[in-house]
Amino acid sequence: MGCFLKKFDNFLNRSFYKLGFTIANHYGYFIIVPVFLSAILATGFQRIKYEDDPEYLFSPTTGFARNERAIIEENFFLNFSSDFHPSRITRTGRFARLIITAKDEGTLLRAHVWDDMIKLNQLVHSVSVDLENDRHVRYDDLCAIWDSKCYENNVLGLQDFMPRIENGTFNLTYPLMLNPTTFETYVFPHFFGGTVLTNDSMVVSVKALSIFYWLKTNTAKQDADASLWEEALLKEMDNRDFGSISVARFVSRTLETELENNTNSVVPFIGVTLTIMILFSVCSVMMGDWVRTKPWLGFLGVISANLACAASFGFLIYLGVEFIGINMASPFLMLGIGIDDTFVMLAAWRRTRLQDSVQERMAHTFAEAAVSITITSLTDMISFFVGAITPFPCVQIFCLYTGTAVLVTYAWHITFFGGCLALAGFMEKEQRHGITCRKIKPLSEAVDDGCCYRTFCTGGISEADPWNPIDNKPHAFMVFFRDYVARFLNIPAIKALVIMVFLMYLMVACWGCTMVKEGLERRRLSRDDSYSVHFYDSEDKYFREYPYRIQVAITGDVTYSDPETQKELMALHKKFEGLSYSGGALYTESWLRAWLGFLERNQEYLDINITSEADFCAHLKELYLSGPANPFAQDVKFNENSTRIIASRFIVQTYKILDANADKDMMEAFRKVASDSKFNVTVFNPFFIYFDQYVLVRTTSIQAICLAAGIMMVVSLIFIPNPLCSLWVAFSIVSIEIGVVGYMTLWGVNLDSISMINLIMCIGFSVDFSAHISYAYLAAKVDTPDERVQECLYALGVPIIQGGLSTILGITALILAPSYIFITFFKTVFLVIFFGALHGILLLPVLLSLMGPGSCSKKKPTKHQPPSKTNGHPFFVHGQEISPTGHIDPNSLKIPRPHSVPAAHNGAAPSQVGPVALSRSGAFLASGANAMLASSKEDGNCLEKDLGLGTSGEESSESSLSKGVITRRSGSDIANGTGGRHGLPILEVYSNNGYISDDLEAEERRGKEHRLDRYGEWEDPRRSYHEQRSSAKYSSDHRHGSSRALDQEQPRHSSSRERNVHRSGSSVAHGQRTSSEPRGRYRDHK
Repeated sequence: MGCFLKKFDNFLNRSFYKLGFTIANHYGYFIIVPVFLSAILATGFQRIKYEDDPEYLFSPTTGFARNERAIIEENFFLNFSSDFHPSRITRTGRFARLIITAKDEGTLLRAHVWDDMIKLNQLVHSVSVDLENDRHVRYDDLCAIWDSKCYENNVLGLQDFMPRIENGTFNLTYPLMLNPTTFETYVFPHFFGGTVLTNDSMVVSVKALSIFYWLKTNTAKQDADASLWEEALLKEMDNRDFGSISVARFVSRTLETELENNTNSVVPFIGVTLTIMILFSVCSVMMGDWVRTKPWLGFLGVISANLACAASFGFLIYLGVEFIGINMASPFLMLGIGIDDTFVMLAAWRRTRLQDSVQERMAHTFAEAAVSITITSLTDMISFFVGAITPFPCVQIFCLYTGTAVLVTYAWHITFFGGCLALAGFMEKEQRHGITCRKIKPLSEAVDDGCCYRTFCTGGISEADPWNPIDNKPHAFMVFFRDYVARFLNIPAIKALVIMVFLMYLMVACWGCTMVKEGLERRRLSRDDSYSVHFYDSEDKYFREYPYRIQVAITGDVTYSDPETQKELMALHKKFEGLSYSGGALYTESWLRAWLGFLERNQEYLDINITSEADFCAHLKELYLSGPANPFAQDVKFNENSTRIIASRFIVQTYKILDANADKDMMEAFRKVASDSKFNVTVFNPFFIYFDQYVLVRTTSIQAICLAAGIMMVVSLIFIPNPLCSLWVAFSIVSIEIGVVGYMTLWGVNLDSISMINLIMCIGFSVDFSAHISYAYLAAKVDTPDERVQECLYALGVPIIQGGLSTILGITALILAPSYIFITFFKTVFLVIFFGALHGILLLPVLLSLMGPGSCSKKKPTKHQPPSKTNGHPFFVHGQEISPTGHIDPNSLKIPRPHSVPAAHNGAAPSQVGPVALSRSGAFLASGANAMLASSKEDGNCLEKDLGLGTSGEESSESSLSKGVITRRSGSDIANGTGGRHGLPILEVYSNNGYISDDLEAEERRGKEHRLDRYGEWEDPRRSYHEQRSSAKYSSDHRHGSSRALDQEQPRHSSSRERNVHRSGSSVAHGQRTSSEPRGRYRDHK
């Protein structure tokens, strides 16, 4: 398994190496083709199909409510044009609802207040719309019909009694009252809210009144006309004063309109976000070196992400996938992901040799960075595609769009941005300014130029002097993480403090998890400045005591004429009415109870026989269900010849459902009674469609998160072949997810379909930081845990901060939108990035350091291995008479090697070591090169690691080590110029240290090279030592003084390994093996 994983890693590196080389040779095609495809696919927006039906988007496709509604509609048809009754609806249809309160917050039972409500009712009836064919219709033409007239709010008929009610001479009985004049029955709980009663159930005051206006929707034409009337009503009521009353309004299309408004609320901030991201990207890649700086590539990284979004969205729209408002959060996320990929590519480019051809630099860049981008893109893409298989359509659609956008962003960054990087590389090769593209001088050659020119118009390296320290300066940020942050974390007291803070974080997060509220409340689908917010607040305040009417349907073969069956059905009634969420028998509408009561009261006068099912049905239909305006007639369905009842229903009233959790508990309690019954019982209310998400959101979230986390571990194991790394990845995912769930709950975010999207998405984001740090620590080739902490933070501290900032800045604009949906996106993504960065920079280094070295790559000393390292670079030649380049076959392949030189000994200046030669025919390495290879593998002191991960601070991986043998000391030793506890100072050769992600390493050398120490001088390996001593570059006095100073530091004896290599200096140059090294170390290294 491990062998396969390593081969797969090598295969990816080789493939991307070839791709980078190809892009450099044909960069124009790789730029033009993605732009052309984006332009073509973006035309798909012309066919956009916008979906804003909240019932479809936010209800699970596997919910029971959809089947329950289908059963009700199959057996009981509701005709809005003749027999409408609101207790028996299965779909909300078209309606307007008004909640009226007094402006002085007093009772509505006052004559002048009631008069204002009557005027409001008249206004609603007068609202009209103009239709085609010059038709002019009002509410009375569109209203739902009951008993041959509009279904009215009969409670308004109390107007005639209001003066007497106000002076206390007429009392209202609660909950039911019979009008003494019209004999109408008033069911006050359906209309009154905030009711205050006396001990004998007399109404004292009423704080709110709810009235409905129902519209016909049996045909598509009726539905369209009703929708226009709703819009006209809202416009009529905008900014209108209603005297002494305050009116909260809501219509059936309010949710759809608010979803559209949610989308529109974030559109103005897209431009702001683009500006912020462009500035951040440009500033992040800027350098003081005006040749190596790449501001245009920072800008093009943003363009690449936007082209990818346009192409992916247009492609899916062409395929007929619905577009929803939540998708507008996707471009913000893609900006963060795209900019992070930009940093990775540029960081890898900066670590290549400036002297190489653009083709070689692109090949090495892709071999390192493309694999890194592949991992991060793959984890993010898989996270979204896991979300696409959840049963919530809004989650499915968003994850499908965003997962596809991640895939195209990855492809476009490899191709389009890769081509732009190659083009910029050719500009850099020609020593052109990073902004103006004009040729400029390096800083080392602009000594005589003005201050402004040196500050703004210099850069690159001197062709005559490529390794001078003026053009190769180290960057301070990475050194800060290594020398300050890491050393701070290595203090035992700080480690204890970090662990304590983490435990507190985890305790608070777990406490928050116990307080999770489930479900997406309707109020949160509206903008904060919407008129509907006032309505939702009023409804929750005044009308939660008797909120829902539940239909209980009984289908199947039931013998209603059987007295035992009747008793069982009555017992079923009592079970529903006995629930804590039920209002009791007083509010139940049951045809069976009413029919049996009718028979009991009139048995002396009725000479009928109902012992047979046919007689029972005949007398029921003739004596009780006949006549106009009988709602019970809609509750019984007979067979074709009316000899049997094939379906019936009764209506139960709910009581005190105060919040979303109570909504879920109430629905589950009713379903439990139905499932336990011997009859085939179905319970339903139109809001059950929404309540189903409360039941499924927890289990669906857990399943999706666990599936995504498992896949992430497998992906990590494939790309980072180390089981211990996968263990730490899993630990971080669990810790970060617990933190996000707990703290988002404390931040006011429910566990709903919106936060589910983010939790699934967070799996992909949380992998990046944890995988990078854990693998960097385990792969570090240093001795102690403290040094490992320094190494991993030196390599990854800055990239983690960069990546986190780019993602957070990409979504910052979402918090400005007055929408719960987009604010939830910001909160959850901010939490996962913040917690992920803290885990990566603070927690994981501390936990890993407490485990000790523990790396699978850490080798134990053997009896043949010296107990200490004399120097970090074991291959050197001590002797100025030898010029290795003079023995190199001009047709051989040059193997780049880092160069380190010991201090001068006995007055002799050190010589430079040139490239080692390897025959193109595949001959074995020279003995000295093999000594270097063996020592580099045994030394345990190597920082060269390309973690195979998507960070802008990675060095080289196992696969990289297999391509070029490069060894070095720890970062702290490099900075201090020391050779370790037992060794002498090593004169480190630096290469390309001007960028934030460059490491302080010695890499390939060609031509002139420089030792970065205070006594250094320029040397050319192609010149003899005597020719160099005669050079006029430095004064003789300074040179001799340097030699004397160095001679004082040189120890008297060197290790046996040094002596062996010293003696074999000429043999190394000739490619011969020394007798002091074991034969088994000589392998053909590819």
